[in-house]
Amino acid sequence: MPDAWLRLALAPGVGNTSLIRLLTAFGSPEAVLASGRSALTAHLSAAQCDALLGEPDAAQLEAAHAWLAQPGNSLMTLADEDYPKNLLEIADPPAVLYCKGRRSLLSQPSLGIVGSRNATPQGVRDAEAFAHALSDAGLTIVSGLALGIDAAAHRGGLAGAASSIAIIGTGLDRIYPARNKTLAHQLAETGLIVSEFALGTAPLPGHFPRRNRLISGLSRGVLVVEAAPNSGSLITARVATEQGRDVFAIPGSIHSPLARGCHALIKQGAKLVESAADILDELAWQHRLAPPVLPETLPDRVLDALDGAPATLDALAQRTGLTLDALSAKLLTLELDGRIASLPGGRYQKIH
Repeated sequence: MPDAWLRLALAPGVGNTSLIRLLTAFGSPEAVLASGRSALTAHLSAAQCDALLGEPDAAQLEAAHAWLAQPGNSLMTLADEDYPKNLLEIADPPAVLYCKGRRSLLSQPSLGIVGSRNATPQGVRDAEAFAHALSDAGLTIVSGLALGIDAAAHRGGLAGAASSIAIIGTGLDRIYPARNKTLAHQLAETGLIVSEFALGTAPLPGHFPRRNRLISGLSRGVLVVEAAPNSGSLITARVATEQGRDVFAIPGSIHSPLARGCHALIKQGAKLVESAADILDELAWQHRLAPPVLPETLPDRVLDALDGAPATLDALAQRTGLTLDALSAKLLTLELDGRIASLPGGRYQKIH
C-alpha cells in the first residue's frame, strides 16, 4: 500500500506543484517524509511544513485504504511503470491519480472530446457518432463526465472497441453531476474513471480547469463539438495547443451561439472536421480496428436510400425500416469506409 504517497497527497495545503518540487528535490516520498524542517523550508512555506511534518489525518488515511481495497480501485503514482507517458510531457503532471476501472486504458492511444453542457440534440448525436467511430478505430475517448457533449462522447466511446476514460474534478467517491450516475457505473465497469483529487473532494469551480489539462494532456488531440464563446471547452482547446496537441472542431450554423466557439477555434488554426475520417487522416492513424461484420444487404439498403439527395437519420430510418441504433452503426461503418459523408444539420450523403 503506497502509504508515503498517500501521506504526501493528503497533506493539507500542499498542492501538486509543491509535491512535484519536493519529489524532484528529494527523489521519493519516503525521502521527503524523512527530511527535517530545515531541509523542507527551502521548498515549502511554514504552514506547508507544519502540515507535512504533523500527524496525518487518521480517518482520511483509513478511508483511502478502505477505498483502495475495493476491486477495480487503485492509486497510480509518478513512480509506477504504467504511468502514462503523455502526462509526463505536460508542465504539471499529477503526482498521484486515483483510478477506478480499467487502468490499462491510460496507456492506450486516446482522443479527447469536449463541448457544451447545454448541447443541441444534433450536437449530442454528432459527439456520440464521432466517439463511436474513433473508438472503433482504436482511439480511447477521453472526456470530463459533464452533461451534454461529454456524456455523449463517453457513451460513444463505450459503445466502440477502445472504450472511454472520464477525468473528473471531484473525488472518485462522488459523482458530479448526479444525473450521470448510471454512465459513471458503466465507465467503472468497462472503461475508467480518473481523478487527481482526494476522496471526498467537492466539485469546486477551480478543479475543472485543472481536470481539463489532463483531458488534453492524455490525448493525441482534442475535438470540440459545440461551444459557446465563453465555454470551458475553449480552455481545454487552448491548453491542448500549449501542450502541442492537435485541436479539431466541428463547424455549425453561423446563426447558432453554440457554433461560435468552434468557428473561433477554426479561425485560430484548429482543423475543421466533418467526419471521424478527417481526424484519423490528420493523425495519420494507421492502426484502425476492423469494423463490425455486417450483412451485405444492410449497407446496400442504406446506400440505396441515399440515392438522389442527402437525407437525415430519421428519413433514412423510414426508408430502410432499420432502428435508429442499427442505422447509426451502419452509417458509421459506411463513413469509415469512405462510402458516405456526414453533413451539417445531421444529414448524410452518398459519395459516388
